[in-house]
Amino acid sequence: MVNVDYDSKFKEILSKIKDELFRIKIEKQIKKIINNPEVGKPMRNVRKGTREVYIQPYRLSYAYLKNENLIIFLDIYHKDKQ
Repeated sequence: MVNVDYDSKFKEILSKIKDELFRIKIEKQIKKIINNPEVGKPMRNVRKGTREVYIQPYRLSYAYLKNENLIIFLDIYHKDKQ
């Protein structure tokens, strides 16, 4: 089993989400990532070392540290504001 951690920015963004349907979508993606940490698209350049999954029209960004068996959820942001 993989260890999971949440960045403070991620917790803050998640607490501000009022739309229950969107919250459920996020929770499903989090469970999917925990079951298979390499499911997200690997990022390049500045975001190298992180992965993202698409939750229309947002992106959930996380880092998977394979050596430490750890997933850190980093951010949820709109795709136009990258």
